Amino acid sequence: MKRIYMDNGATSFPKAPGVAEKVYEYLMHIGTNINRGAYADAFESENVVFETREQLCSLFGFEEPENVVFTKNVTESLNVLLKGLFKSGDHVIVSSMEHNAVMRPLNRLESKGVTYSRTLCDSEGSLDLENFKNLIKPNTKGIVMTHASNVCGTILNLEEVGKICKERKLLFIVDTAQTAGAIKVDFKTLNADAIAFTGHKSLLGPQGIGGFMVKEQLASKIETLIEGGTGSLSDTEYQPEYMPDKFEAGTLNVPGIFGLNAALKYLEETGIEAIFQKEMQLTELFLEKLLNMEHIDVIGKKSAEGRTSVVSLDFKNADNGEIAHRLANEYGIMTRSGMHCAPSAHRTLGTFPRGTVRFGLGHFLEENDILYAADCIYKIKE
Repeated sequence: MKRIYMDNGATSFPKAPGVAEKVYEYLMHIGTNINRGAYADAFESENVVFETREQLCSLFGFEEPENVVFTKNVTESLNVLLKGLFKSGDHVIVSSMEHNAVMRPLNRLESKGVTYSRTLCDSEGSLDLENFKNLIKPNTKGIVMTHASNVCGTILNLEEVGKICKERKLLFIVDTAQTAGAIKVDFKTLNADAIAFTGHKSLLGPQGIGGFMVKEQLASKIETLIEGGTGSLSDTEYQPEYMPDKFEAGTLNVPGIFGLNAALKYLEETGIEAIFQKEMQLTELFLEKLLNMEHIDVIGKKSAEGRTSVVSLDFKNADNGEIAHRLANEYGIMTRSGMHCAPSAHRTLGTFPRGTVRFGLGHFLEENDILYAADCIYKIKE
């Protein structure tokens, strides 16, 4: 039986060439911590970590490598940013397409006096900018939005949101879980104040490594979520205020950073635009086949324009969870079914509480894989 991985919306597989080897190299031949040892291997680790900060600056059009902070994933990054910035009396605006990585921290903050409004997107997941502008209040402090839906792949028009934020002097925090490495993400073009990212999706790195980048003037205003040893200012029992030590308490996931380093080199050499074009060709082919089938709804945009390569289907005559199970067990096609940790997005798209079967297409797939998947869907859709 074929084995076709179509769950890249959750985590990418296979990883970029060289990632496993780089992690192995670190674990087998280096293995040191950073900021703790004054010997050659420790300096080598520190050099790779700093180089990775610089790579991320290059990728995101950011100019302050010391303000690139490593966390374990985008969820931790968003928790640091939201809980460190917003206080009682503040008002925040989000889209109706947000992942629980945004909504759960906000709902926790709501119990502490922070309020939020949800700007509604349309039935394809696109942002209504007029509705968004109407939600801005005198006490609105910031906007937190996903760059693209993890449910249906729709890309939100964050450039326009960023312009509005700049005009109204609002903080703008961007969740790039679904776009970093998949499409061009530019810190300045978005007028972002902070961008949260994860390494294990389209950045093609290992799980357990992510981070955020933040403007210097904002970094000083964010309260720390975790404090502890940093290897710096060890004569004091207070957390350093300078970056990135302020937010990097404890031992970093250095093996993960080494893996991310290799993945970023692959992305630079291959080109994100080339990867995106390949994924869009595959997505267009997949959509073309699906739109001709009865008893299946393609959720979100019906073409490759304005979307990522995440495609969600609702099987009208069957249970979506059962369909995903059959695709895996009978045909070797790995997908994800359910709510995808984004109930608000499913309510917006009209798929709550059924959820969908989500196909995340990666550029390592080929046309034959897409045709095979479409044929298997046709066989079991009834």
